[in-house]
Amino acid sequence: MKLITIILTSMTISCISSSASVKNRSTLDDTGATKEGVNAVVNANNQLAFELYSQFNEESKDSNIFFSPYSISIALTMTYEGAKGQTAKEMQSVLHIPEDANVRRPNFARIFNEINKKEKKYKLSTANALWAQKDYSFLKEYTNNVEKYYGGKVTNLDFTRESEKSRQIINKWVEDQTNNKIKDLIPKGVLNAYTRLVLTNAIYFKGTWVKQFDEKETREDNFRMSSGNTVKVSMMRLIGDGVKFNYAETDEIQILEMPYHGEDLSMLIILPRENDLANIEKSITLERLSKWKNMLNEQRVDIFIPRFKFETKYFMAKALSNMGMPTAFGSTADFSGMDGTRDLFIQNVIHQAFVEVNEEGTEAAAATGVVMGLTSVGPRIPIFKADHPFIFIIQERETGNILFLGRVSDPSK
Repeated sequence: MKLITIILTSMTISCISSSASVKNRSTLDDTGATKEGVNAVVNANNQLAFELYSQFNEESKDSNIFFSPYSISIALTMTYEGAKGQTAKEMQSVLHIPEDANVRRPNFARIFNEINKKEKKYKLSTANALWAQKDYSFLKEYTNNVEKYYGGKVTNLDFTRESEKSRQIINKWVEDQTNNKIKDLIPKGVLNAYTRLVLTNAIYFKGTWVKQFDEKETREDNFRMSSGNTVKVSMMRLIGDGVKFNYAETDEIQILEMPYHGEDLSMLIILPRENDLANIEKSITLERLSKWKNMLNEQRVDIFIPRFKFETKYFMAKALSNMGMPTAFGSTADFSGMDGTRDLFIQNVIHQAFVEVNEEGTEAAAATGVVMGLTSVGPRIPIFKADHPFIFIIQERETGNILFLGRVSDPSK
């Protein structure tokens, strides 16, 4: 199988007119944020990215994978802000986030502000919201901190009497925040009379390539799957004397970086030389990824990449429990930092994502909901042909923050 890393440069977002809306998105309080603090949060997010990828890989062998580690991380970190004792210890261990609130909070705020900066040549936005049972008492300290550092404003709903209406309101907010790419995040039956809080994150991106593919050059070609079978795909082509990109290769892989307009974001593609993505998946680490990125050097490359588009959805309670935070999902959970009691636990963590890569560029979106309830040799031109499975990562170029991570096993689906 083959590995691809993607960094996206542009995203857009629309808003709704509820109290959780971010139509006039305010800047969060990032006072005290530092370069070292941002790096600590980014490293935590990226570590979580690869650990989640491993879990999703176990659950869906040879299937396409795509998710936003950033979306999952920030939704669970807002939840962590209300955790205590063993629950907090396990969540911190899984999320790898700084324990010190003075480091964690302003640096999450700084990353949020950077993603939502106004002057950019691409569309990239993220939003958070808290949806609380209207007659249930939450600690003001908790809700104030989540709003101040994560932008998660509280909207009161009535899960007890109107759980279906509440579900529709939350799902509509997610749709609006993701340009209608993420629909029905929370399925019917998930919310009930015992639901007390839902925490949501949404992230949306749309970017155009600096060097776009000519749609007239796209041809039907074979894509070799890990099973050995082949499927017909629309293979985009970018060849010629002026085609120069950051590129590197080793005995195992080829690495290609394709920037988006604005050049803050890019897609980094890591393609195994043979159809053996499984071996790369076993050995890839943050350290190896950093080493590969440091090898990149601008040169001419003839590029062949399949056009693809797919959606994914994950119910993450089992995966997160396996990763080391089972207490949060059981009767002994301690989220007393939210309401002053130990009555709350996580009922569900749901993540949904969408990605489309074509001749013009890339569009990606994701949303996460946390439902809380009661209890090289010689001068030659390299050919980069992604005609077999690969992994891709969407990240911010300067910090390396992984916004999305996925795998293309069958681009025809």
